[in-house]
Amino acid sequence: MDWLTNLIWHDGSLFGIQWHTWKVIGWLGNLIFFSRFFVQWYATEKRKRVVVPTAFWWLSLVGSLLLLSYALFHDRDSVFIFAYAFTWIPYIRNLVIHRRHAAAHLTCPSCGTQCPPHSRFCLACGTRLTAGEGMVSG
Repeated sequence: MDWLTNLIWHDGSLFGIQWHTWKVIGWLGNLIFFSRFFVQWYATEKRKRVVVPTAFWWLSLVGSLLLLSYALFHDRDSVFIFAYAFTWIPYIRNLVIHRRHAAAHLTCPSCGTQCPPHSRFCLACGTRLTAGEGMVSG
């Protein structure tokens, strides 16, 4: 059992890694960025079609910013910095698009169902919708 202890904790390092604040930030960025895979997989399985939920873009943004900060302030590797320097742009753009799309949905005045933008009739009860009424505030 001593070999297992040495494998996990040896010479003040856990799994052979000397841990400090920036190392934790870097690994946390990796963990968050990788977790988006599970979020997207779960959403796709739940709806039985390819779905990219908002949480995917938030995890992408936070994970890439943590990895960029690690690259800038600890590693200072130009390849690593450039790899994450501009990834936040499409993540923020997709979040903006999602917010605008969600805000454009119409609420049925009869039953309260959220209907897609530009719908003429409620999907649930068939009530006629007008563009001015039932707009969800963003």
